[in-house]
Amino acid sequence: MTLNDIRILIQEGEGTTLEFKESLSSSFTRELVALANTIGGKILLGVRDDGAVVGVQTSNTLRARIQDLARNCDPPVQVWEEPVGEVLVVHVRESGAKPVQCSDGFFWRQGSVTQKLSRDEIRDFFRVEGSVRFDLSPCPRFTYPEDFDREKFDAWLKLSGITGQPQVEDVLVNIDAAERAGGKLLFRNAGVLFFAKNVRRFFPEAYITCLLIRGTNKADIMDRKDFDAGIVADIQDALRFIERNTRTAYHIQGLQRENIPEYPANAMREAITNAVMHRDWFFEGANVFIEIYADRIEVVSPGSLPRGISLANLGNRSVRRNALLADLLHRVGFIEKAGTGIRRIRNEAKQLSCPEPEFITDDFVTVVFRPKQQAALLQPGNDQSTGEVTGEVTGEVTGEVKLIKVMAGEMSRQQIQNALGLKHEDHFRKTYLLPALRAKLIEMTIPDKPQSRNQRYRLTPKGNEYLRQALES
Repeated sequence: MTLNDIRILIQEGEGTTLEFKESLSSSFTRELVALANTIGGKILLGVRDDGAVVGVQTSNTLRARIQDLARNCDPPVQVWEEPVGEVLVVHVRESGAKPVQCSDGFFWRQGSVTQKLSRDEIRDFFRVEGSVRFDLSPCPRFTYPEDFDREKFDAWLKLSGITGQPQVEDVLVNIDAAERAGGKLLFRNAGVLFFAKNVRRFFPEAYITCLLIRGTNKADIMDRKDFDAGIVADIQDALRFIERNTRTAYHIQGLQRENIPEYPANAMREAITNAVMHRDWFFEGANVFIEIYADRIEVVSPGSLPRGISLANLGNRSVRRNALLADLLHRVGFIEKAGTGIRRIRNEAKQLSCPEPEFITDDFVTVVFRPKQQAALLQPGNDQSTGEVTGEVTGEVTGEVKLIKVMAGEMSRQQIQNALGLKHEDHFRKTYLLPALRAKLIEMTIPDKPQSRNQRYRLTPKGNEYLRQALES
């Protein structure tokens, strides 16, 4: 390693595979065990927690003491030391005989946190997970640089906060997305999921499917999108799909307007990220689904909960099925420290007065979100034609009401949009068209082909009745 490698590692910050230690303290063996029980990594001796280099005096005595500490673990941990400037890099190899313990017990790396586990918990986890780790396994079919997407890498690098002009290969190796082997760069599966030009060429199930559904079951799918541009882009695209297809109400007080979303946005982001991060990548033929119904949103991830996690302790105990994926997402700010994601999902729903999300587990893990009631200006599926539509929150005329007032017979999407004087299609769909469809004020003339170029829209009996009452009032 070089001084530039050390600078890059310090900029990246502590994570699943990286720990900073100012000196050889009493907790050093815990870090050795935690890294060996996870996926291995590095300990930088002479670096404070805040990334400041204070230096350490490398000597044969210090190196011998480190080797003694590693040998005294049960089973022994394989380490080697590498002095780089004022820093001593201690490389820790992942153990092939997990779980490993030291005199203080068993430890497991969760993001940048070293967590103590009971022997039964960690033994059961590794018994189920086996010795083969998907995210850490090499992908021999991936060829660098031919299959490597530099734009995805640059976008990830920008989000990670790494500055300067580091060498691409050095960063990929330092973040464990790849390793050097025989003079070549060998990518791991996690690196492929983040940085491949065509991810599904290597992993056909590596995509997120988003569905927009009329009603409360899958009988009538209004829109479908498959996102497969890589883990980071897929999460962002899925969030945009939800934003386009859910509503935002407004509360106006004086000159201030407060946006009130139907669903807790940050909780949705956390749930989608967890679905991708914790999914079972050995589950063939299944991918992550996001399903928007009239009365709920479901985020579905392939694979049951990891051993040691149950519905009862969900949110209190954290076991990462794909620790390297989690670390790469943590470095770009998509997740926080270990074990807090489920609590944040629940807390944000509570803060926005949304119903508490429901967690369902079988061969899949499903998170069910219900909308904030006061944001649902007209509940989807409500057949009461006399129901209040004109703004439970603001008293303003809603988009769906404005839309039905310009309807004249059967009209195309463009004709309705022009009649409303609207320029932006996304805004029209989100604020006017989709709410009117969900409220059953209008309907498609070709419902089995929602994307048809010949699609037209017309008022339903409910829409006609509401319009009649509105004109008479």
